[in-house]
Amino acid sequence: MERRSSVMRSANILGPKGYRAYAIGDIHGCLDLLNQILEKIEADNASRAKARTTVIFLGDLIDRGPQSAEVVERLRTYRPSFADPVFLMGNHEEVLLRILAGEAGILGDWLRFGGAECARSYGVDPLDLECREPAAAIRLLRRAVPKDHLTFLAGFADTASFGRYLFVHAGIRPGTPLEKQVAQDLRWIRGAFLDDESDHGSVVVHGHTITDQVDERVNRIGLDTGACWTGVLTAVGLEGDDRWYLQTASTEPESGTGRVANFSTA
Repeated sequence: MERRSSVMRSANILGPKGYRAYAIGDIHGCLDLLNQILEKIEADNASRAKARTTVIFLGDLIDRGPQSAEVVERLRTYRPSFADPVFLMGNHEEVLLRILAGEAGILGDWLRFGGAECARSYGVDPLDLECREPAAAIRLLRRAVPKDHLTFLAGFADTASFGRYLFVHAGIRPGTPLEKQVAQDLRWIRGAFLDDESDHGSVVVHGHTITDQVDERVNRIGLDTGACWTGVLTAVGLEGDDRWYLQTASTEPESGTGRVANFSTA
């Protein structure tokens, strides 16, 4: 799929002393799993000493799963009493925003890589989109996606920092200072980042690339456990030197090296 660079936007999170953070992997239109992980996070936070808490969503809220519109609405109105939410831009949000801005050439790719399910969640038949001229298809989508959803998605940041952790959707370009990273890499990168074992200056917490368990390395932590296919949505909790995991599955993930699962990961 065609990709585009843009200016990096960062979110400010205070910490780490007296602060706690949770980060959630790719949700991909799975409202039931989202509700479950939010309940687990709230219960986990309540079981610990009082701290100022942030919940970070690593992007790809939409596509693939059946309830993209419902997930967006749930999180657009998410105002937990115990935490401040932070939302990061995933490549799937980027593509939808580009299409709604008039970039018709990527519409077909979007529909094949999970956009069809997203369109249905907004009441649009993807076959109808395929049969229309691109400009007409985009007009139909624009009418279906509420403006407040568009505003919400467009406001997502690209990075957030918390103590020694850096949160992004896909990863970073190794060897490039954070202030010189480009949004294309932060939302799309894979091999050059995943295969790199160097010290990035922060432990990078990311989603985007599916593994069958938490992919914990010395320099990064991958949290995309393929929720819409596996039923496993993963979150990490961080406070001081402590790190722990929460999942929608009944078994807790093992620490250590994860294996890349055999799923389409566009």
